[in-house]
Amino acid sequence: MKECTSGRVTIPTDIDVVPETLELVKRWGADAIRDCDGTDYPEELKHVDAKVYSTYYTTRKDNEWANANPDEIQQMYIMTPFCTAVEEKLSIHLMDHLYPDMLKVNDRDDIKRWWEVIDRTTGEVVPASNWSYCPQTGDVTIEHAAEFHDYTVSFLAYIMWDPVHMYNAVTNGWTNFEKQVTFDVRQPKTHKYSMERLRKYIADNPHIDVIRYTTFFHQFTLIFDELAREKYVDWYGYSASVSPYILEQFEKEAGYPFRPEYIIDQGYMNNTYRIPSKEFLDFQKFQRREVAKLAKEMVDITHECGKEAMMFLGDHWIGTEPFMDEFKTIGLDAVVGSVGNGATLRLISDIGGVKYTEGRFLPYFFPDTFHEGGDPVREAKVNWVTARRAILRKPIDRIGYGGYLKLAMQFPEFIDYIESVCKEFRTLYENIKGTTPYCIKTVAVLNCWGKMRAWGNHMVHHAIYYKENYSYAGIIESLSGAPFDVKFLSFDDIRKDPSILEGIDVILNVGDADTAYTGGENWTDEVIVTAIKKFIYNGGGFIGVGEPAAHQYEGHFFQLATVMGVEKETGFTLNVDKYNWEEHEHFITEDCAGEIDFGEGKKSIYALDNTTILVHRNKDVQLAVNEFGKGRCVYISGLPYSFENSRLLYRSIIWSSHDEENLHRWFSSNYNVEVHAYVKNKKYCVVNNTYEPQSTTVYKGDGTSFDLNLGANEIIWYEIE
Repeated sequence: MKECTSGRVTIPTDIDVVPETLELVKRWGADAIRDCDGTDYPEELKHVDAKVYSTYYTTRKDNEWANANPDEIQQMYIMTPFCTAVEEKLSIHLMDHLYPDMLKVNDRDDIKRWWEVIDRTTGEVVPASNWSYCPQTGDVTIEHAAEFHDYTVSFLAYIMWDPVHMYNAVTNGWTNFEKQVTFDVRQPKTHKYSMERLRKYIADNPHIDVIRYTTFFHQFTLIFDELAREKYVDWYGYSASVSPYILEQFEKEAGYPFRPEYIIDQGYMNNTYRIPSKEFLDFQKFQRREVAKLAKEMVDITHECGKEAMMFLGDHWIGTEPFMDEFKTIGLDAVVGSVGNGATLRLISDIGGVKYTEGRFLPYFFPDTFHEGGDPVREAKVNWVTARRAILRKPIDRIGYGGYLKLAMQFPEFIDYIESVCKEFRTLYENIKGTTPYCIKTVAVLNCWGKMRAWGNHMVHHAIYYKENYSYAGIIESLSGAPFDVKFLSFDDIRKDPSILEGIDVILNVGDADTAYTGGENWTDEVIVTAIKKFIYNGGGFIGVGEPAAHQYEGHFFQLATVMGVEKETGFTLNVDKYNWEEHEHFITEDCAGEIDFGEGKKSIYALDNTTILVHRNKDVQLAVNEFGKGRCVYISGLPYSFENSRLLYRSIIWSSHDEENLHRWFSSNYNVEVHAYVKNKKYCVVNNTYEPQSTTVYKGDGTSFDLNLGANEIIWYEIE
């Protein structure tokens, strides 16, 4: 098979690791070198035979400008904790439990217009005449408060310390540095200045080939408490993309007044689990268009100056939603993002409208991993093998690493291992580039977000999960490396055109009740419910995980209960006897070696009379199947990512789409081993996903088979005859 000895790899550098950088250029076959936050690019490497990436901060690293223009420092919306009034006067301190150096209350603009005090007991807005703010104390005082009602204040605050710079400083233990203030490129003076600043930067750094924008122009929501700990983080959060200047523009477009509550959302800050309101979706759409327009201006300057423009899908990326139409208008050459697992890799590799994509692999060269007693090799192995599944389905074009090279060089075993990773990546890329891998079925993940949050479902950031939903994130992770054509649909997509379900084999609805990922009240919409039921009845598959189609309405909690054959006991049907508790063997569970891991699972799920239960735990159904018309449904209580669970999901999709007889096509009898076929390239590979030798029977596309032994992590490539 083809083997390329160099290229497609980016490494970090610094002024004190020049020889080490040159060594890795040779050993890892790197063809690009980058700087990192807090580092400078060495003079000695400006003429090296490699592309030079420069991390460019559009919103920071210029405190002189920020401090001279305090009215154009970036802002975010904050809500105070709930406070209970015990008398008619209530004072609420705005900065309680917030890091004082990061935020500063904005009382420069009209607080009566841009702030909001809400009686959270009634949901009513407190008239502006009934409250006042004292800058000296930092308190809002409410007059005529209703006793024993809860109140909150939503207010604007300037971002006086860039949250990512603060994170880097805290994580690395920096002591001698200047806190970087975040300025707002969207506003008039800073907009004009920023374009001039960019031109000057490019002119002053002729050695740079690629401007790596970090990013355009608003930081995701990241707030620290008074002890410098992360207090609130939402990688998709829009609450730091606001200012009176921006909001006035939005009002002109939307045709209605802006309320802080459109962002604050009862304190939930419109995180991705909240079903988005019309107003919040309007605001996102406005931000996407305006950010894209301004980002294009910078990209055009970059191209005019003969450089490439790359965007980091991370810091300050809000508004550049990569799967939405506005993104393609920016004209970027490339996107780079952090790869934590298969889902985050697909989040990068599936992006269209750019010439190439790059993944920054873990571990990041930070002291939280690279310290005495640390094991960066272990983290690197897990990261690579997990992401490799997704690469084999949709490869990124490049890989790279970030952080401080000096730390990594202290771990020679790590350097050796990454050398092997770089070689392996180039080999698989050369073998699969330019072709679509064989896809057995087309599956659609249905939620409120659709393609906007493709591959990001149930994710905090960089493959970090919440305890409550790692059982759901496992579904997305399994799909990222599975032989399916995966689409992401929203309920609005179906409302606009129910025929969008044509060509779909199986629909998945995954998550907790009344969240954006299952849909909540969308399931009370006749158009949605009838379209899905018709799809299933006519032969489609449906897999519900957790609390699918769940919203209490018209005698059901699961609005597809009669179709899925399961329901949740919410206390309203305790008086209804349940007799169906017999477990059955099934096609779906044939590869399960022992007790199935359902993660957090679900309690109080019961089966209707004709449903086939595969697994229940103490009369809580965890896995069940049901047929409806010509269609088939599978209920799973939760499915954390593992190779065994990936096989269970694989079999669920095959069964629900009536294709059991074709199971043994490009298939491995051992679920620790996977087969990926590239029919157009006349190649296929067999990959061992574990750190131990594995034996399996490999089934080719024509159903013929052969036995195979593989070493730890081994990939073997074959020609299709």
